[in-house]
This record gives sequence, structure tokens and C-alpha cells, in this order.
Amino acid sequence: MDMQLKQEFLAKWKKYFGQAELPIAFYYTHQVQDADFQPPAKGRSCIICELARVRNGVNLAYGKEAIACSGARRYLGYTDKMRPDFEYFLSCGIENVMEGERYIRTPEMVLEIMKNQKTLSRKGEYIVFKRWDKLTEADQPEVIIFFASADTLSGLFTLANYDQTEPNVTFTPFGSGCSSIVHHPYLEIDAERPRAVIGMFDPSARVCVPADCLSFALPYKRFVQMIGYMDESFLTTPAWSKVRQRME
Repeated sequence: MDMQLKQEFLAKWKKYFGQAELPIAFYYTHQVQDADFQPPAKGRSCIICELARVRNGVNLAYGKEAIACSGARRYLGYTDKMRPDFEYFLSCGIENVMEGERYIRTPEMVLEIMKNQKTLSRKGEYIVFKRWDKLTEADQPEVIIFFASADTLSGLFTLANYDQTEPNVTFTPFGSGCSSIVHHPYLEIDAERPRAVIGMFDPSARVCVPADCLSFALPYKRFVQMIGYMDESFLTTPAWSKVRQRME
């Protein structure tokens, strides 16, 4: 991790976004340094809820055994399978057996969606989440994750479009909260034109974030490019200054 870049972004973030929440870095690793291991999961858990600790400055590491949710295990690269009868779980359920989330109309539609889903090529035994200001030289971020208010999100979205001519440089794929902050942006890392992912629309994960919060996640290399454009972009204009004042 480039410590000069770390400080550069901190200064620019404060200048243009004030006290808005700093992003979180995510990466795979075989060796964890300076991070607390999440204990083995007991019962139901949601990684989005657990990331509240990271957003508050706690460095957090996970191994497979610490992830109870089968969906999270898949979207974080630990398995290519989902829970049994997942197509019913996501849709109508099974009478007297399983309550369905009713996010998709029919089990058949869920199966069709799953046909097109890709799996992650995990590059380490562990995953690490750290807030940007907690990163050290030894860290190697792969995805950057913002938990953002509407005003912050508008700034990030517009900055992502600053050097692009193609209008769909961000996208909002259907999926769980953890898929929107890790799975989908991670799949963009090797793309010719990496996109950012706007997410946190999953009703099951919404209870883990503030009411006005969505997510904006993107590959680290794309994030570095965006940092380089901040001082010449709309962030320096009177229009953004008015938004910036409201954010305070």
C-alpha cells in the first residue's frame, strides 16, 4: 500500500466531502497482520452488520469458519454452492418447511439467475476489511467500499463518470448486501473498463446500515484513478460547494 496515496486521499476526502464516512478496503491474504479475527460463527449472522465495527475503525479478518451465512460464503469466494432449496428460500418458500424471502417471484426464475452467476477466484485463505485510515504499508487493497449518504453517493457516482464516455460505468446488480460490496466489484478487477457497483438494496441487509445509506464499491485500481481526478473535477465547482455545505 502506497502511504503517500493514503495521505493524499485523506486530505482530498476531507476537503471535498468533509466528515463523510471513510471507505473500507477489502482484500484476500494468506497472512493476517494487524487485524482481529472474527470468531467462528454461532447461529445466524450477517457480515454487513459485523462491518459496523470496521466502519468504526476496527480491523477485521475472516476465515471460512467465521462466516455462517451460506450466501456470504459463496459471495466471498469460500464455496460455489448455496444452501439446499435456495431457489425456494429466495422466492416463495416451501409450505410448512421454509419461509421464503419473496425477492424473486418463482423458484424457476431464481435457478435461471443462478445459471449466470460467476464464482470468485479467491487469492488467500483469509479476507480482511480495514477502514482507509487504518491501512498500513503491508496491506494490499483489492476492492474499496463506501457506505454513503445520497449526497456522498452523488459525488462518487459523478467522479466515476469523469473520465468515461460510456454511460454505464456504474451498475446495480441484484444480489445480497455482501455481493454488492465484494462479489460484483471483485469480478470487475480484471475488466478492460472496471465498473463501480452501487448496492445495499437487499432488504435483509438494510437493517445493518443507516436509513439513508447505500454502498459504492469498486476495484482498487479504478479508485486510484479517481483520486487523481479529484482536484480537476466538478468537486472544485460552486455546484458541489453547495452540496458540500449541506453535508456538514
